[in-house]
Amino acid sequence: MTDSPIEELLATLDLSDTGARTSYDIYTGKSQWMHGGRVFGGQVLAQSAVAAMRTIPEGRVIHSLHGYFLRPGDASKPITFSVARIHDGRSFSARNVQSYQDGVPIMSLICSFQTEDTGLEHQVPMPEGIPDPESLPTTAAVLEGIDHPAARQWSEDRAFDIRHVPSPIYLRVEGERVAHQAVWMKATSPLPDDPEIHRAALAYASDYSLLEPILRRHGVSWMTPGLKMASLDHAMWWHRFGRVDEWILYAQEAPNAIGGRGLALGRFFRRDGALMASVAQEGMVRVPTATLD
Repeated sequence: MTDSPIEELLATLDLSDTGARTSYDIYTGKSQWMHGGRVFGGQVLAQSAVAAMRTIPEGRVIHSLHGYFLRPGDASKPITFSVARIHDGRSFSARNVQSYQDGVPIMSLICSFQTEDTGLEHQVPMPEGIPDPESLPTTAAVLEGIDHPAARQWSEDRAFDIRHVPSPIYLRVEGERVAHQAVWMKATSPLPDDPEIHRAALAYASDYSLLEPILRRHGVSWMTPGLKMASLDHAMWWHRFGRVDEWILYAQEAPNAIGGRGLALGRFFRRDGALMASVAQEGMVRVPTATLD
């Protein structure tokens, strides 16, 4: 029997401890199948975060990560994660995680953990005028009848239900060409109560659709012939806890694109308006000249 997308996600995050204890902690994890054969960047982010979490003193939670995607990963092969315990202070811990396939690094990441504390607090407000997720079509509904491997994967194999505002850009870009959008998302079925699973799953989901505002601004859909995109780096800051098996809003914008690269920023909000996390990513975006405005 085939695992559900959520079962597949949980299995992917359930890293194996090799037991090696030199100057590094070594873990291994499976790769999810992806159309095109390349590992999904969000998968490596989430697995790296989990590997680091396994080495952290109790009571400290991840609050930031900064990583570079060095090479495309092969979705047919497992990944090895090497964790260096580079700092354990009174309140903060830092870990460096290197991800390898066939002995070659595919991602380098550093993340920081903090003992939960009190202090000054404020946040930007959640965007107004966003329709409720229940009023928006699912990806499966948008792509119904499209017989293409990518369409089937987007519709059937994702662990998250993703609903775009104002509309998705899978096949075409509708409406005004703006460098911003919002996406409602939640896990397709309940996740365990472990907060670390929800934090890791949020890192996983943070790589979904983040570069799309760059494409939307120029009227470029995912089906544009010759389009080539790849994540180059990724930064994320966790602010407040939230469950990812409940609706969360991912507000995204692209303040700049130049030189075959685009910068995208994102914010995750709980449905009650609390700011859960902030994200930044630069990606390679190459579009045939004939399609540019």
